Amino acid sequence: MKIYLIRHGETTGDIEGRFGGDYDDHLTPRGEKQAMDLAEYLKDKNLDIILHSPRFRAVETAQLVSEAIRVSAETINSLRERNNYGVLSGLTKEEAKTEHPTELEKIENDKIYHNVAESESYEDTKVRALSVLKEVSSRPEKIVAVVSHGGIIGTVLREVFGHQTSRIGDCGVVEIDYNDDSYTIVSLKDVTLD
Repeated sequence: MKIYLIRHGETTGDIEGRFGGDYDDHLTPRGEKQAMDLAEYLKDKNLDIILHSPRFRAVETAQLVSEAIRVSAETINSLRERNNYGVLSGLTKEEAKTEHPTELEKIENDKIYHNVAESESYEDTKVRALSVLKEVSSRPEKIVAVVSHGGIIGTVLREVFGHQTSRIGDCGVVEIDYNDDSYTIVSLKDVTLD
């Protein structure tokens, strides 16, 4: 099986400087263009299906690609982003400084393993990310695109491959081969590993 693990395109929250996470925002016009560029990249990959997170930015990315290359798309709820920022989700950096300075400091001290109020723990995210990867890997399709989020992709890279990510760009792609219960990274497009 081949899996293309993909981050959604640029969002309104990105350009407004908001804390992301498990909340909804939309693609920007630039994000839509990135999705169309992604469709061009994927058009000759013979995809069987596009699986995606239920968050608007992932749905919109998947729909644009689906329509452009005529491949069906399906929502998988567990592909949603980590609720990494809890009470900070959706706030600008300035709003977070004013409204939740102690919680902001937790993020600044540890972006991954913190315990920000109302956030999803890294351990819970890890369990969910590995479970959804197993779910995707057990599907009957042979070539699958998975549109998700930086937190989920970063968790898979960290836990399955032992890599930290220094950057997962908008519509970044990790191409993975899955054979005999083993995963191998084949290529990276707009993803930088440490």
